[in-house]
Parts: sequence; C-alpha cells; structure tokens
Amino acid sequence: MLACLVKRLALIVLVLAGSVGCDQATKRVAIATLEGRPTQRLFTDTVRLGFARNEGAFLSLGANLPGDVRFWLLTVTVGVVLFGLLGFLVRSQELRLIEAAGYALILGGGFSNWIDRARHDGSVVDFLNVGIGSLRTGIFNVADVAILAGIAVVLWASCSVPAADQRAT
Repeated sequence: MLACLVKRLALIVLVLAGSVGCDQATKRVAIATLEGRPTQRLFTDTVRLGFARNEGAFLSLGANLPGDVRFWLLTVTVGVVLFGLLGFLVRSQELRLIEAAGYALILGGGFSNWIDRARHDGSVVDFLNVGIGSLRTGIFNVADVAILAGIAVVLWASCSVPAADQRAT
C-alpha cells in the first residue's frame, strides 16, 4: 500500500512540476520575445504567436467584470478550488493512476495560470492561436492545453472499465 501511495504522489508531483514549469517557461519566452511586437505567423498561418494579457478566465470569460469581482472570483475562489482539488487528489484512494495524472494536469494548468494572476496584477499571459483561415481558436497558453488535456484524460478514464489492479492506491 505504501509503495502505491509513493507511486501516486511521485506521479502527481512530476505532472504538476512539469506542467507548471513548461507553462511558466513558455510564458517567460513569450514576454521576452513577443510583447510589443507584431503577431508572428508560422506554418502558412496555421499557428500564430502573439502576446496578450488575459484578465478573464478561459477565452477571456469575465474579463469585463469589475476588478474586485475578478480578483475574488478568479484569484481567491479559483485558489480555494485548486487547493481543494489538490487535497482530494492526494487523499483519494479510489483514483486510478491515469485519473490521478489527468487531475494533476488540470491542477498544473490551473496553478500556473493562478501564479500568473499573482505575478501580473490579475492577468494571465496568453500567446498561442491556431487554426485555418477564419476558423481559429481563441488565444491561449500551455496551461490551457494542460487543463484541456487533463479533462480529456479524466473523461476517457471515466469511460473505460476500471480494473482493480489499476487503482492508484
């Protein structure tokens, strides 16, 4: 049982550190190379790199809310939810390793954007946009990719038949 707990905690720490580290590193590069410069178009305009500060949540939702409302909603409330999810993830004995990895990706992306809000006066650094022609995504960052990948992993794992020997504990 102790070996399973150590394996789960190691997985959680590695995924969290990897996702936060990659996101923060790419944001530092984006600030240094993209801020104040025109959008760069790569791969026949499939990928665009451009600097933006997002004061809202995903796809700028809530960006037009008053500053104090955004602070309480996107910094305080999101922080409480993230730490609650971390507590659930560490303590849960029912999660399989694949589910734990998915939740750790969600947490890693969430914590990295949360760190941005603390460092950048309530905003998150975004710099990626992909698409073809007028069919394009909103502007996003690596943390957003981690969150969406984590959601996909958790959903996929919830659709698969759980095997007793795949439990994380």
